Amino acid sequence: MSTTRLTAAQAMVRYLAAQMTEDGDRFIDGVWAIFGHGNVAGLGEALERAGNALPTWRGQNEQTMAHTAIAYAKAKKRTRAMAVTSSIGPGATNMVTAAALAHVNRLPVLLIPGDAFAGRAPDPVLQQVEDFGDGTVTVNDCFRPVSRYFDRISRPEHLLTALPRAFQVMTDPADCGPVTLSFCQDTQAEAFDYPESFFEPKVWRIRRPEPDTREVADITALIRAAQSPVIVCGGGVIYSQAEQTLADFAVRHGVPVIETQAGKSALAQSHPMNFGAAGVDGAESANTLAGAADLVIGVGTRFQDFTTGSWSLFSHPGRKLVSINVQSYDAGKHGAFGLVGDAKASLEKISAALGDHKAPAFDAKLRSDWLAKVDAHCSARTDVPEGYLPLDAEVIGAVQRTASDNTIAMCAAGTMPGALKLLWQAPQGGYHMEYGFSCMGYEIAGAIGLKLARPDRDVVCFVGDGSYMMANSELATAVMRQVPFTVVLTDNRGFGCINRLQMGTGGEQFNNLYKDCNVEAQPEIDFVAHAASMGAHAVKAKDIADLESRISAARDRPIPTVIVIDTDPMHGPGEAGGGSWWDVAVPEVSERADVNKARKKYEAALKHQNLVD
Repeated sequence: MSTTRLTAAQAMVRYLAAQMTEDGDRFIDGVWAIFGHGNVAGLGEALERAGNALPTWRGQNEQTMAHTAIAYAKAKKRTRAMAVTSSIGPGATNMVTAAALAHVNRLPVLLIPGDAFAGRAPDPVLQQVEDFGDGTVTVNDCFRPVSRYFDRISRPEHLLTALPRAFQVMTDPADCGPVTLSFCQDTQAEAFDYPESFFEPKVWRIRRPEPDTREVADITALIRAAQSPVIVCGGGVIYSQAEQTLADFAVRHGVPVIETQAGKSALAQSHPMNFGAAGVDGAESANTLAGAADLVIGVGTRFQDFTTGSWSLFSHPGRKLVSINVQSYDAGKHGAFGLVGDAKASLEKISAALGDHKAPAFDAKLRSDWLAKVDAHCSARTDVPEGYLPLDAEVIGAVQRTASDNTIAMCAAGTMPGALKLLWQAPQGGYHMEYGFSCMGYEIAGAIGLKLARPDRDVVCFVGDGSYMMANSELATAVMRQVPFTVVLTDNRGFGCINRLQMGTGGEQFNNLYKDCNVEAQPEIDFVAHAASMGAHAVKAKDIADLESRISAARDRPIPTVIVIDTDPMHGPGEAGGGSWWDVAVPEVSERADVNKARKKYEAALKHQNLVD
């Protein structure tokens, strides 16, 4: 057997560079790295030596550069991924939040945190957290519950089994998620005679699991018997690349489609079978259909509580639930009739079994009536009084009017995710939302990953001032790498979304908007100056008309553009109507009358939860 002597770090880098997609690209497009004493000497040397065979990029924060990698994988529909490496200690734990985000969203990313010495001679090393009861534990064990696969590389030969397992997970549609390879720093530098065959190029194919014929027959019978079926389109439709298959199924069999956050834009909003967003942040058209449905057909969805209205939305007596999902864990939720299989393959098989069957007619006018409300709600006001602050809906309307079929709206947390799900009229593929973890700080870093994955698309990143304050430093990275996108920064001077939730549950306004915080002076943050200091083109829009013109101008720049606009913190997207209840526990006992009143409403709403079939 022919061998080559390499350090473990060199062997890892060489292996990563040889793992290919069916299209002939590297599956791991490159490595985001912030070096420290846990990875600079080992992986740092190996990555520098690799050059363009496996390019390395510098980020500003371990969490946000991992967000960039995750957004890239999401935009690539899980067909490609990136790796992220950090030093030990805080560099590693900074990535734990990103790992959780990828885990919740079933997205592939390879995390390579440095770790303490396998040989333990210098223990404790700088940044090492010691477990008084277990000498094998390091901070990297924090990754275990938020990784789909975790391994500690404490011997060079561990790579021979760990790396193939890592790729099996990242390329498996059912088990897909973050992989953490905790790499001991002395092991990185240790040499081993690796088989040359280990580094031969390998093509990783994304499986398309076929559904069980018995489950297809069961689901087909349920659809034939249904009088008012509805399809809930989840992110699995997009990852399966089943968008056209879903459109054909809906038209052929007369089943309307409603969307989750992850599934939005699988069908363009202009598609006649797309009835909009479901759930708490849902459209009146979608939620009306959901409430009347005697058969709810989930395709590639986790049935998160925002989609189901905390399981109060699907309220038809005796309604049945179908869950088509590549992951059996999701297919069996809430007593569903599960069909385990790829979304595209499953829909094709069910459609063939249904033949020319078409569901009974439904009220198609629900869709046009709802879209008319959206247009009215998002239109620019002509009677603006002095001191008026625009609503988020008006901001969305301004961006919508300047958008094209090439535009992708993206966001993650705060007011805008619900507003965009409700109001953004996306073209096919024109929506990118991280709402599985709803992670503040994802937005700007995610916009970089999205634009790197889709350089042909016009990327508009919506971010609130609260989320911007949490993580904005990757703007500098976007400037350094000349990654252009537009940031629409809505400044409502605090956490407006949670402030409204606080009020809605009977609470006093407290600690969310700056005006309600225990501070010595109210902050006056110049977001334009801040973004400009990192090299972005930054401007303040004085009103909605000004915002429209500045968005149009931003598309010709080779660097990010940040447009700041002041907005009203007291009004969310709900004025357009349509949203359902959401289970947020209200205190059972309080001295506040408003809380007691909210508790009574809460107890009444709990009676409408329909948790199982």
